[in-house]
Amino acid sequence: MAARIISGTAVARTVREEAKARAAELREPLGRAPGLTVVLVGEDPASQVYVGRKEKASAAVGIRSETLRLPADTDQATLLDTVQRLNGDDGVDGILVQLPLPGHIDEQTVIETIDPAKDVDGFHPVNQGRMLAGLPGLKPCTPAGIVELLQRGGVPLSGARVVVVGRSNIVGKPAAAMLMQKGIDATVTVCHSRTRELGTHTRAADVLVAALGRPRAITAEMVRDGAVVIDVGIHRIDDGEGGARLGRTRLVGDVDFDGVSRLASAITPVPGGVGPMTVAMLMRNTVEAAAARL
Repeated sequence: MAARIISGTAVARTVREEAKARAAELREPLGRAPGLTVVLVGEDPASQVYVGRKEKASAAVGIRSETLRLPADTDQATLLDTVQRLNGDDGVDGILVQLPLPGHIDEQTVIETIDPAKDVDGFHPVNQGRMLAGLPGLKPCTPAGIVELLQRGGVPLSGARVVVVGRSNIVGKPAAAMLMQKGIDATVTVCHSRTRELGTHTRAADVLVAALGRPRAITAEMVRDGAVVIDVGIHRIDDGEGGARLGRTRLVGDVDFDGVSRLASAITPVPGGVGPMTVAMLMRNTVEAAAARL
């Protein structure tokens, strides 16, 4: 039996509608629409696409969005000055510095310069610490989207054996921390590039979150019958021999979808799974940041 598809596109639509309603409620007490400023340094093609999606989503939700586009040779001091100016701007509720940054800029320094109350990416150590402690705060968008997909997808999490493959600060670590919190109550194992006998761990999972950054690395042999699989990866690969040369490419995830979907009880697709949730949770974070400033 084919796996049930957990549609991130559908769940993200619902989250955006909720954010839109909340943004409308905030207009009168704020005296304006909630405001999001994105800072983009350089012309990385993927970043350009992501920023475009955020601008489009903001307009649909009723968030006033602006994008500050800085040249790739912008020095770190100039970028930090820009962030500090936005920190002090009462019309800006959320600040997002699009990553990755050019190599001559230290990303962590930039992240730590953002006012935690405006850190709608949820990467500031203050927000990460509050998340780990189970306290209210702005949470990283992709991990929060994973939890939202599982909960709205009706996946039982209390007591479930969850295996997260990947330990990045952006996805793996925060996803594990959120899933083990009281009220969600999953039993979480985190695997990574140095994990021995990875398949032994993944085959024990009721819920498998694949965030290892390698295309189709999770195969059917690594997944037990009936597991729920969340695929965080997104990669563009050649579609057959000479695909790139002929302009034939396609998007795949960290999971071998064709094989794993025959075993899993539910699975997220790529595209249309976790990806749309990241932008939707950014919209939620922005309206929550605006509400917290009243």
